Amino acid sequence: MVKRFELAAAQGDCFLIKVDTLPELIQLAKSENGQFIVAHSETGHHHVIEANLDRVKMFDDPNDPLTAWIQVIADDVHLEHQRTFDTHEALNPAPGFYKVRRQREYTPEGFRRAAD
Repeated sequence: MVKRFELAAAQGDCFLIKVDTLPELIQLAKSENGQFIVAHSETGHHHVIEANLDRVKMFDDPNDPLTAWIQVIADDVHLEHQRTFDTHEALNPAPGFYKVRRQREYTPEGFRRAAD
């Protein structure tokens, strides 16, 4: 099942919210095995988007490892959860720009990405 959304949606460790533009101080994210990893999982069940730059681009924020940015160009881009059981439904964001906030947890050293 695929859930279409226009403004905001959550999938496990990540929350996507539509924004008007992308910030200036970001860099194109590196893909792994033909996919952008939107949220990592220690168990290998990542949240991913196919890395096809004609359809979608993902950007990292060098000043904030808990935030990423996505530009959706094509209408049928899907954010998938790589787990075959008890999985989150796939998300289909409408074309546009999105801020991705990754789940975080507090440690004595400060906030970090949540470990699942």
